[in-house]
Amino acid sequence: MTTLIRGTDTLTRDALAVLQPGFVGTSAPEWLLRRIGEGLCSVGLFGRNIASPEQLATLTAQLRAERDDVLVAIDEEGGDVTRLEVRSGSSFPGNHALGAVDDVTLTRDVAAELGRRLAAAGVNLNWAPSADVNSNPDNPVIGVRSFGADRDLVSRHTAAYVTGLQSSGVAACTKHFPGHGDTAVDSHHAVPRIDASLEVLRERELAPFRAAVAAGTKAVMSAHILLPALDRDRPATLSRRILTGLLREELGFDGLIVTDGMEMQAISATYGIERGSVLAVAAGADAICVGGGLADEDTVLRLRDALVDAVRAGELPEERLADAAARVRALGEWTAAAVRVESGVGRDIGQVAARRALAVTVNGEHTPLTSPAYVAAFTPMANIAVGDETPWGVAAELARLLPGTATGSYGADDDPAEVLAAAGERRIVAVVRDAHRHAWMAGALDALLTARPDTVVVEMGVPQSAPRGALHIATYGAARVCGVAAAEAITGA
Repeated sequence: MTTLIRGTDTLTRDALAVLQPGFVGTSAPEWLLRRIGEGLCSVGLFGRNIASPEQLATLTAQLRAERDDVLVAIDEEGGDVTRLEVRSGSSFPGNHALGAVDDVTLTRDVAAELGRRLAAAGVNLNWAPSADVNSNPDNPVIGVRSFGADRDLVSRHTAAYVTGLQSSGVAACTKHFPGHGDTAVDSHHAVPRIDASLEVLRERELAPFRAAVAAGTKAVMSAHILLPALDRDRPATLSRRILTGLLREELGFDGLIVTDGMEMQAISATYGIERGSVLAVAAGADAICVGGGLADEDTVLRLRDALVDAVRAGELPEERLADAAARVRALGEWTAAAVRVESGVGRDIGQVAARRALAVTVNGEHTPLTSPAYVAAFTPMANIAVGDETPWGVAAELARLLPGTATGSYGADDDPAEVLAAAGERRIVAVVRDAHRHAWMAGALDALLTARPDTVVVEMGVPQSAPRGALHIATYGAARVCGVAAAEAITGA
């Protein structure tokens, strides 16, 4: 049976509609506005696009002047992954801290306030929450972005987050389907592989996504991971068995399927972004996320043309592209008409949550710090999803509470003796992230605690290692509010 190809203009508009591109700058470039006029329905924002809430509101109004139902998407998880506050650190503690508190009302309230701030700035699609069950403690890319390692805990908090966020009129995009928690490879660099059985995948990884679908999540983001129990040949983003067979048909999800960033090496190094985008849409994806690294008009045109050419060559059914475009437009219509519920949540709910999440362990004798300290920040290689431009730690807040406090940053090649020399007589506050994953970091702590048993240890990653130090504080994340909460505990403020 021969399928008639519709006019070039309609086909091109559908191809543009499924793209979620990024751009450079704090105002919309002319080329982006022109493409919105030609059918582009979505734009992705990154830290480089945001200078202040006022500037962001001006930018989103500029986009809406071209199309009032345009989807303006952002990767604002709170916690370690923030774009709204990329230069200052987040006002919200992130998923792992919320999971540690395990109060679903708090999680819903935090998400509602985050959504309120996004909506006020004109953002209506959030690539969050992470619904990954962080079952592998060596996971290099999820970690504190997950609510935890327990399936049921992650499920109930995922549902609460979706409910809270969408009450503000901002669409949730639950990620990374079908679950990125049991990986030891970062898909920004290569293709992770999960060799769990189908039974384990259904019982553990899929449970939070079932909860998200039941809670009405408007979007789901796919993961660039290979799961042989589901598809031996293609990663989830490119797998019809996973996106259509599992997510659509088995889980009953009828919303928007968004890909993770297509320029990530798991896709771009193996398939190329053009071929990868065609395969993703054919598999069931509706929106192609690109722009974290490739943020120019040429990328948009290349992907548009690749989709059009694939339809004309019979490699991509025109009906599938039209269906994808229709889902994008439908979500835009939902956000434009969404009724925002005033939650009444306090504006400081993120700080409240960060304080509640603290786990404080006193080992032997400890007195609160009342004089200037020396903060030694042991800094691992930055997670690409987090970025290296966002400040973290406790130094800034300790310096405010204890004027004269100094700080130094140390890596794998530095000698712990340098910390002792720099600290002098001051108490040492050693700040670490995921000490259990970094032998050099654990070794540096050993050396410091041997020489200075009164050292305070602040773990701002996943607190997998046993508490050590005269005072040990686990913050369950490195957001700014986590640092504030830890500094208050250190000083007794």
